[in-house]
Amino acid sequence: MKRQLFAATSAAILALAIACSPEAPKPEVAAAPPAPTVADPSASSITMAADPTALGFDTAVFAKAKTDLEADVKSGTIPGAVLLIAKGGQVVDVTAVGTEGPRDADPMTPETIFRIYSMSKPIVSIATMQLVEEGKIALEDPISKYIPEFASPKVLEKDGKTTRPAAREITVRDLLSHESGMIYGVFAKPDDPLGKLYMAAGDVRFDFTALDLSKAIAGLPLAFDPGTAWNYGRSTDVLGAVIEIASGKSLDALLNEKIFAPLGMDDTHFYLEADEANRLAEAPTTLKAPLSTPKIVQPMLSGGGGLNSTTEDYFRFVEMLRSKGEYRGVRIIKPETLDAMLVDQVGPTVDRKAWFYGPLGGFGLGFGLLPIDMKDPAKGNVFSWSGYAGTNMWVDPKNDITMIFMIQNNETMDYPMKLREWVYGAYKNPAALAPAAPAAPAQ
Repeated sequence: MKRQLFAATSAAILALAIACSPEAPKPEVAAAPPAPTVADPSASSITMAADPTALGFDTAVFAKAKTDLEADVKSGTIPGAVLLIAKGGQVVDVTAVGTEGPRDADPMTPETIFRIYSMSKPIVSIATMQLVEEGKIALEDPISKYIPEFASPKVLEKDGKTTRPAAREITVRDLLSHESGMIYGVFAKPDDPLGKLYMAAGDVRFDFTALDLSKAIAGLPLAFDPGTAWNYGRSTDVLGAVIEIASGKSLDALLNEKIFAPLGMDDTHFYLEADEANRLAEAPTTLKAPLSTPKIVQPMLSGGGGLNSTTEDYFRFVEMLRSKGEYRGVRIIKPETLDAMLVDQVGPTVDRKAWFYGPLGGFGLGFGLLPIDMKDPAKGNVFSWSGYAGTNMWVDPKNDITMIFMIQNNETMDYPMKLREWVYGAYKNPAALAPAAPAAPAQ
């Protein structure tokens, strides 16, 4: 356990963002990297910068962020939060405020465990691309190659009753880019006929496996022809089942072998180990939408939203992304593979159904993409993802910045812009924030 390593951590920052890569041909990836060595699990990933101001940060903005978060704790909006921002691998600020839950007096720390929900998706996406590098799976493979029930998909017509044959099958690429035609039943409107079908098929069940859920979904019509629109849905859950079959390993075993153990992420699991249960962050008592119960082991290993992790652990993962697939000498994925994942798959010809990033947003293979500066997209991009309970991470390769924000409140939606203001409000390096080379207008 890493708890004893963080008694002295100080105040941090965050913000939600997601980055956009310029449109380009959709590349394939190269050969597999060497087998990774293991990062020292006993060594903290959090190395504090000696002088954040020398790295271009105004620490007064960090203090403002802490004050604002402490006010949210006092008002009962959140029991607590952990925020971290780093540049070039050096942590310029860490803020841990409040307690691990409304009935828990233990203070929040970088090793408090959080339900990260959809921040599981980038991890599963990286694992998928590792298998692509190894030749065990291909981006253009139809997923019926692994789950035959997905052969001959159908599309639900606008009347909500009739179906027609889909123009083509769903591919692995479609799952990674959320262009499969699948949805989330739980997030659909109450009168949505497809949403009702998903809920009846077990959209929110945890008492059966991801493969069971995938087979149930395979029997349902799609919202649109694969590759023609974007819609946030069960794609990564199905992807988890696909890579289990392709690798011959359970998803938890695969992620541990390929990512968690090599990076020293020893507090990241689908379900909590016995000595971790007392570190789980809980939501405010006023929360209306329930959270998952990771203390109870169930058959479901949800690649789209089932993982639990700590700020310290997830920082290892985002630092690997910032360093082009390597962390402390541990190679997880090849740089060219990661570059391929950051190419926008959702171009101007793709209908952006259920699009929640606005007109400037894009989506790669497992990552959301959004300009750093909404008013001037030429200044650079970040890639990111967030989670249902309010957690968020991003990587800003232009400014060499990584960020993590951890809370447990799925009813608090104003943090993304607050976090963006805190991070980029604190970053005062004019050279780093200068416009990049001319780029094509964002679509």
